[in-house]
Parts: sequence; C-alpha cells; structure tokens
Amino acid sequence: MSEQGHVVKKNGEMDTGMVEDALKRIDPERVDDILESFGQFKSYLKHRLDLGKKIGLNEEQLAKTAEKIANYLADHVDPKNREEKLLQELWKVGDQEEQHKLAHMLVKLVENE
Repeated sequence: MSEQGHVVKKNGEMDTGMVEDALKRIDPERVDDILESFGQFKSYLKHRLDLGKKIGLNEEQLAKTAEKIANYLADHVDPKNREEKLLQELWKVGDQEEQHKLAHMLVKLVENE
C-alpha cells in the first residue's frame, strides 16, 4: 500500500502537512454527522486519539495534529452548535502559543471521556 496521502507513515513518523488533505477527503455528509453535536465531535476525536496512541504517537504529536484539525475547522467549517462556536472563536483570537495549548487541552478533554 502506498504511503502517499497518509498522515502517519509506515516507519511511525507523522507528516502533519497531510492532515488538511486527509480532512478534505472526508465525505461532507460524514463531516456533518461528526459535527452534529459536541458529543459526536468529542467521540470522533476520542476514537482518532485512541488510534494515534495505538500506533505510538505521543501527546505532543497528538496536539500538533489537533492543531492542524482545529485550523482546518476554523477556516473551512461552520460550527453546528454553541460549543463548537466557542472553540472556533477561542481558536481565532488565540496566538500560535495559545492555540497550541488549546490543542493540548482538547487532547486532555477527549482522553478523559
């Protein structure tokens, strides 16, 4: 199987530059399902977090991926509920360091689900 288009390579290294491409490949109906409620959104992130941990990604790698996802969502996806709207607003007003900390907090939030 080709590694082209994959975020995580066979050697375990991560290419965060591929996160946006991977997100663009998700069917728009699936995106709507994921974002239908904040609970659905957290459940989706939890599943992805668990997969990342299973293949050996550490918290920093997970947070960097969460940053890429948050950037994409903030720029391309309308929030479906007030929690997502709040996250988007916080993301947009934060500087890069604050966004990185918020990404770590999102990882912790879904870890505790």
